[in-house]
Amino acid sequence: MSARTAEQQKPENFGQAFPGRYWHALPDGRVQCDVCPRECKIHEGQRGLCFVRANKGGRIVLTTYGRSSGFCIDPIEKKPLNHFLPGTPVLSFGTAGCNLTCKFCQNWDISKSREFDKLQAQATPEMIAEAAINSGCKSVAFTYNDPVIFLEYAVDVAKACHARGIKTVAVTAGYISPEARAEFYQHMDAANVDLKGFTEGFYKSLCTGALAPVLDTLKYLKHETNVWFEITTLLIPGENDSDAEIEAETKWIMENLGPDVPLHFTAFHPDWKMLDKSHTPKATLTRARAIAVKNGIRYCYTGNVHDFEGSSTYCHNCGERLIGRDWYVLSDWNITFEGNYTGNCNKCGTPVAGVFDGPPGTWGAKRQPVRITALPRLPAA
Repeated sequence: MSARTAEQQKPENFGQAFPGRYWHALPDGRVQCDVCPRECKIHEGQRGLCFVRANKGGRIVLTTYGRSSGFCIDPIEKKPLNHFLPGTPVLSFGTAGCNLTCKFCQNWDISKSREFDKLQAQATPEMIAEAAINSGCKSVAFTYNDPVIFLEYAVDVAKACHARGIKTVAVTAGYISPEARAEFYQHMDAANVDLKGFTEGFYKSLCTGALAPVLDTLKYLKHETNVWFEITTLLIPGENDSDAEIEAETKWIMENLGPDVPLHFTAFHPDWKMLDKSHTPKATLTRARAIAVKNGIRYCYTGNVHDFEGSSTYCHNCGERLIGRDWYVLSDWNITFEGNYTGNCNKCGTPVAGVFDGPPGTWGAKRQPVRITALPRLPAA
């Protein structure tokens, strides 16, 4: 039952049980979820590790369709995306659950939630698109927890947004199976992929996942889609911050993705089940950025610290500061908009990789909660 079309599926009970895609029945009566490489095999009435995909009546259902942990307008740079509509606001939301178990999760209250009372906000895809327009957002982001696990809802929201001229952004760990991946990214305009470390041991011991599927997703995005994407690696002291690992990661990116995919090294703070580690020193981020630049990556950033130089964008040809950034606030702007979402360095004319739409936005660092109300009655299944 691995690819029922969206048109065949309507909510059975809005926010509770939406027929899922990408699963198949097993001979012993269980069903296997095929959305991600975890391939959970689930008995009737049970849920997968993500907690939101369940076996109901011998099929997979999504239990969080239409339900959110809340809506907020963020700066697009917070996703983080530095080359996608800079300075603009993005309507952001997530649901609950996750298909990885990262001990260092920085959004654990949402992604590790097993309490559905966390999901107070309800909204149809059309309501979300309308809210984005009314709030002046150019894009909607699926974030706070991984949208892979609420694929059906994310795709429907993306369709509604595109119908109204709103772009869509996925903030994800990239842990998704090939068939589901093709549908999911068909409806995304941009993504930030969290490359958590660069060894299988790191993924196995700290995330109970695997590195290889994430690398496959990155190569798929680069070579088989038009999705604009950037990469983030949270550097954890003593776990994934060695010169050797950063060398390996940045060389792999150069060899497989090229020099124009932006890379963000961000600072860890103790959280969730990793409270014994110290904060990442700024010097570690600076060192990692230097290694990336040495290996040919043109756009490498430091994050979660005050670092004007490390968070700004420079022309790789002449060195001109193209976009000045202090956290999420833009200052310098030296990009000439060329139309069709392209831009050039205004000093030497070298193309700047990214998605630009005229002058930068002025949203800055504001974070504004949004309440979506007037839930309509949906058609019966």
